[in-house]
Amino acid sequence: MFDGYDSCSEDTSSSSSSDESEEEVAPLPSSLPIIKNNGQVYTYPDGKSGMATCEMCGMVGVRDAFYSKTKRFCSVSCSRSYSSNSKKASILARLQGKPPTKKAKVLQKQPLVAKLAAYAQYQATLQNQAKTKAAVPVEGFSWGNYINSNSFTAAPVTCFKHAPMGTCWGDIAEGVRVEVPNTDCSLPTKVFWIAGIVKLAGYNALLRYEGFENDSSLDFWCNICGSDIHPVGWCATSGKPLVPPRSIQHKYTNWKAFLVKRLTGAKTLPPDFSQKVSESMQYPFKTSMRVEVVDKTHLCRTRVAVVDSVVGGRLRLVYEESEDKTDDFWCHMYSPLIHHIGWSRSIGHRFKRSDITKKQDGHFDAPSHLFMKVKEVDAAGEWFKEGMKLEAIDPLNLSAICVATIRKVLADGYLMIGIDGSEAADGSDWFCYHATSPSIFPVGFCEINMIELTPPRGYAKLPFKWFDYLRETDSIAAPVKLFNKEVPNHGFHVGMKLEAVDLMEPRLVCVATVTRIIHRLLRIHFDGWEDEYDQWVDCESPDLYPVGWCQLTGYQLQPPAPQSSRDSQSSSSKQKKKAKSQQYKGHKKMTSLQLKEELLDGEEYSFLQGTSDQESNGSASYYIKQEP
Repeated sequence: MFDGYDSCSEDTSSSSSSDESEEEVAPLPSSLPIIKNNGQVYTYPDGKSGMATCEMCGMVGVRDAFYSKTKRFCSVSCSRSYSSNSKKASILARLQGKPPTKKAKVLQKQPLVAKLAAYAQYQATLQNQAKTKAAVPVEGFSWGNYINSNSFTAAPVTCFKHAPMGTCWGDIAEGVRVEVPNTDCSLPTKVFWIAGIVKLAGYNALLRYEGFENDSSLDFWCNICGSDIHPVGWCATSGKPLVPPRSIQHKYTNWKAFLVKRLTGAKTLPPDFSQKVSESMQYPFKTSMRVEVVDKTHLCRTRVAVVDSVVGGRLRLVYEESEDKTDDFWCHMYSPLIHHIGWSRSIGHRFKRSDITKKQDGHFDAPSHLFMKVKEVDAAGEWFKEGMKLEAIDPLNLSAICVATIRKVLADGYLMIGIDGSEAADGSDWFCYHATSPSIFPVGFCEINMIELTPPRGYAKLPFKWFDYLRETDSIAAPVKLFNKEVPNHGFHVGMKLEAVDLMEPRLVCVATVTRIIHRLLRIHFDGWEDEYDQWVDCESPDLYPVGWCQLTGYQLQPPAPQSSRDSQSSSSKQKKKAKSQQYKGHKKMTSLQLKEELLDGEEYSFLQGTSDQESNGSASYYIKQEP
């Protein structure tokens, strides 16, 4: 909205101005605006003096700092420009919102009415966002302190296309200037000052007030999408006080000259940044919508569930037959585990019919266009067949890639997969993956990428060799060319921090680290917990989020396990699981065998596969060794 900026006065007060043409108001810039300076110097409010409006340019500022005895103009140049009687009527008409005359065209350097109208909408967006946004503090844990004390890096927001601002983050980086509240001030009113981004960690930014140079004593972390973060120029337009911090007031006698020098040519946030944040946090799924979702007690089938709540795009689904609404399941709205009503019948997937024969009042089917679309496949030619062998992530033990078999071929490219050596006799633990799913792999994928492959339970001929196993089972491997080999340019690197869903307890979002990258496959480690809890997740999984996502959306973040829990882990496997259960107050983390034994006993367990069937924007090839 404003790409111009003017500096502050010698005292503790300051103000700003913008400089742009009317043609630049409508189209929003694709990259960050460059702060310009037109040579004029305005004074910002200090919270003490009365306010005045320049009759020439419309700038709002402290009355005592205005030019001339009458305090009608903000600068000498405005006073001189106003002296022409032929322009007076046109200028006043422009300030009153009337169309300017042709004679006043030369003075349209500052399209004030358009700017004020646009900023009115901008401020309304901020107010609405402030009402709906509630930060969820985690007692004893701070992302800023955690990153600073360990020199960690965080995955950039652009790695998460499904997250707010994931596709429109732009060039926000170190060095970008913003206007933020000045906490180093003794004035009774809320005042602001300019700060620069020193370090970015997801949505969080380490900021340093302008004028502190290399002094980091007052550096502070904040969520860049917060309601108190504004582009440079916002204070001038909004009539907000812009005051230098008390600690550095003595450093410069001419603050206006300092800011002119430091800010000219610098970058700031896009003028519509807050509006984009608000828009990116609008979700199409609404409460009371009905969907089909995986049955967590029988993975081979789906059930009807109702959307109970929506938080940051994550859905709490309550199974329709749950009278007390405690039988629930958490997943993201882009999860491959949820579908529109009627999906199961359309592809031949098993479905548990509800005992409720009639829709409850207020419940309605979610429109089919809201669900994530999978890539179309051509099954007319060579295609997957029942009995073919492959490798797949075990949804009951997401840290393992296992020997698996195609048990059934469904319509539209969907496959029912079973883990060799640990399948239930009735097939109740088969699970559905799409043919393009990044969680299934051709035979030999683990070997070529030096990943430990989990052999069938009870298989004694170790080390496991695919050639021998195929011959012993009289089976064939699924053709390599049928698998999804696209690898997007995801931007993740080993060691990056993020917030990740614990897919074995999908209501939990935890502090996590990328510890390994194989093509598009990420190994996610939950900080503070042993490696046995790690999970293989696709790079485009909707269950991964930038640092600061929980604070932005109001979701509870699970911090790293405390030392007491880590000590408990080292004692025994049973104690490990108990410790995590107590920490998170959720389901225990269990191995595939334990979960399946519970299934036979009729108990329920949580399940969520770590995949995203989104179409990739890049490609790569698998090279599989073929043995004779």
